[in-house]
Amino acid sequence: MQVRALIYFDEVVRTRSLRAAAERLNVAPTALARQIDHLEHYFGTPLLERSARGIRLTAAGELLAERAGRTLRELDNVRQLIDDLAGLKRGRVAIQASGAVVASLLAPALADFSTRFPGIRFDIAVTSARQSVEALVSAEADIAVTLFSEPHPGTKVRLKAEILYDMIASTDHPLAAQSAVSVADLARHPLALPDRAFGARQAFDALFAAEGLTLDPIFVTASLEMLKELTLSGVAVTLLPAFTVQRECRLGQLVARPVVGGKALRTPLNLAVASERQLPFAATKLLDHIDRFLRDSFARPVKAT
Repeated sequence: MQVRALIYFDEVVRTRSLRAAAERLNVAPTALARQIDHLEHYFGTPLLERSARGIRLTAAGELLAERAGRTLRELDNVRQLIDDLAGLKRGRVAIQASGAVVASLLAPALADFSTRFPGIRFDIAVTSARQSVEALVSAEADIAVTLFSEPHPGTKVRLKAEILYDMIASTDHPLAAQSAVSVADLARHPLALPDRAFGARQAFDALFAAEGLTLDPIFVTASLEMLKELTLSGVAVTLLPAFTVQRECRLGQLVARPVVGGKALRTPLNLAVASERQLPFAATKLLDHIDRFLRDSFARPVKAT
């Protein structure tokens, strides 16, 4: 059985069409069909059911599809390890970040690394913490930076850290004149906050409840940019890590003020990798770079493992 046959089969699985797969692979449909026939002969069973509506995987095809994707990713990892003999002149790293806040934290670290090593390419996905961990385990990602992620036996946490949330307000907002704000101060002003699907929002709710107050934001959104825009307009204040609004603070548009007694306004962040997989050289160097960046910059390290 040749690797080419697995590559062709994997593309058919992705597209669910022999013709579409052939076009994406830039090969003749007959050549692709021949490789699928070779696979079916090798395994001694049909892998695809063809009909006028397209193709459907058989039970054996479903089983091979799961294993083939993982095998090809591992082969690609081996290829990158071989490429590492050339140093950091080339390579590709897949990164998963859970949420826009984490993406904002990673952006300057990636920009700095890319400036030093312009030959490296990055695939960056902003997903949930659960999806990020699953991507590590399935070898779809090399590195994951997550908020509120549960421990997983298939992952290893390189760094545990805390992100501190401050009150963010426009420079002409009444709370901007204070050096710090209390939870009661926040409750007296219109708020723009993320929805309850975000772990940070759950922490905010718990903090207000501990103070005997009800958190009732005027605006609820999953968009970091929307939170910024609403705050810039002065119609509301928000709670965000100060690093997400550094540019606006430098321009004199926003201010960041600590929340007095805001211990609960710290969210746990994990920098993690798969526990049983050796990273390509480029990914290893990037992991070290992100680790140092988190320690030196925005997050508060808790424990390295």
